[in-house]
Amino acid sequence: MGKQKKTRKFAEVKRMLNPKAALPPATKKPEKEEVRHVEKTSSALFFKYNTQLGPPYQVLVDTNFINFSIKNKIDIVRGMVECLYAECKPCITDCVLAELEKLGPKYRIALKVAKDPRIERIPCTHKGTYADDCICERVKQHKCYIVATCDRDLRRRIRKIPGVPIMYLAAHKYTIERLPEATMGGAPRT
Repeated sequence: MGKQKKTRKFAEVKRMLNPKAALPPATKKPEKEEVRHVEKTSSALFFKYNTQLGPPYQVLVDTNFINFSIKNKIDIVRGMVECLYAECKPCITDCVLAELEKLGPKYRIALKVAKDPRIERIPCTHKGTYADDCICERVKQHKCYIVATCDRDLRRRIRKIPGVPIMYLAAHKYTIERLPEATMGGAPRT
C-alpha cells in the first residue's frame, strides 16, 4: 500500500522561534555622508588605446626582470628591440637600483647591467625604496611607459591600471601583453 501524503497543520507552519524576528531591522542613518573617490581617466587613453605609446618606447625595468634576463643570457636592449621591432629606451628608477644594491654581492652582475650607459636612470622624489610601489605610482602619473617585470604580484597590480603594457620573459625571449595591435608590429602575442 502507498504512503499517504500528510498535510501540514496551519499552526505548525505559523510558529516562530523568536517573536522579535518578525520586526523589520532598524535602518541606521549615516551621520556623515561618505565621499567616493573615483580616479580620473587619463587624457592619453582613447577608449583603451594609449595614444602616448609609440617608438622610441620607454620601458621601466624591474629588479627581477634584470635577474631573469641574466639567467636566460639575453641582452636587455637587444631583446627589447627584437620583441617590439622598434627602438627602445630601458629606464631604471633609483628605487630599483637601491633594491639591487641591497641584495648584496650575489647580484653584482645585475647591478653592473643596471648601471649600463644605454639604460636611462630616472630619479625618485618619494620616501622609501620599495620598487614595486615606485613603478606603479610612476606609471599612474605618466602613461608613456611599458613595464618590464617578471614579478606576478606587480603584473597583477599593473593590469589594474588601464593602458599600460607589460613586458615579461617567456620561453627564453621577451613577450608583451596589452600592447595594441596597431603599434605592435611583429611582436609575439600572448
